[in-house]
Amino acid sequence: MTPLQWDIQKLLRVNRDGSRTTQYQRKMMAFRFAKDIDGLGFRGLRLRGIGNRHVSRAVDSWKRQGLSHATIMNRLSVIRWLGQKINKPNLGYDSNARFGLNGRSQSSVNRAQRLFVSVTGKVSDPYTRVGFKLQAAFGLRRSEAMKIQPRWADRGTKLVLKGSWTKGGRPREIPIRTAYQRRVLEEAKRLAGNGSMIPPHKSYKQHLHTWEHETRKAGLSKTHGLRHAYAQTRYYELTGWKSPIQGGPSRDKLIGDQRELDVQARQQIAEELGHARISITYVYLGR
Repeated sequence: MTPLQWDIQKLLRVNRDGSRTTQYQRKMMAFRFAKDIDGLGFRGLRLRGIGNRHVSRAVDSWKRQGLSHATIMNRLSVIRWLGQKINKPNLGYDSNARFGLNGRSQSSVNRAQRLFVSVTGKVSDPYTRVGFKLQAAFGLRRSEAMKIQPRWADRGTKLVLKGSWTKGGRPREIPIRTAYQRRVLEEAKRLAGNGSMIPPHKSYKQHLHTWEHETRKAGLSKTHGLRHAYAQTRYYELTGWKSPIQGGPSRDKLIGDQRELDVQARQQIAEELGHARISITYVYLGR
């Protein structure tokens, strides 16, 4: 462990902001930053000695590695959090633009992933396998598919998510509309009993390692693409036409009632995915 990682670990022990997932992800990104800083030649650096010249060097390194702007911005948010805790509010600056970073990329590449039997058949861990199915059926985030207590969440015509399971702590409801969703939910309830989709003998962190291993074994880069596929399916259900990223009409080609229906569908999908802004649907559906 580097001196910087040691300082970060001590800080994290007394600052437990957010959910366990948030705390874990924050620790991983902070330790990654510390390791990269050490590798860039700043050996022996302590937490209170960090300045924006170190942050800039790290960002330049991440760009050379080909990391996406979104990934780098997530890491910067952790660095800014560290700055607040050590009374350096300007650490990481107050704008991603200072590092030449843009907002979320509105890529024209469709990142949707469909969950086929050929994929789930490669997954040996039953909790992970059913977790994949929950993501595909309900558009859940990975952490939500792990933390959910299926028996509690099942309210007949809707799936109810507690704030403690979700990103940002926002509870939400997802309609149960299809026979496939019902089958997946019943399978999850049989497996989890009255508990969550984390095996009783494992911690969240331990199961996350299992999930990541099974994801690679199944040939998936990430399972977030299952949320993209869910969003696109819902868009077709709600509008009657494919989303722009699937080759459907772009928003500027819609007129009258079509445009209003597009807005309503995007708002509904954003809420089901756990987002507050309709603009997030551009990532999933195109524009």
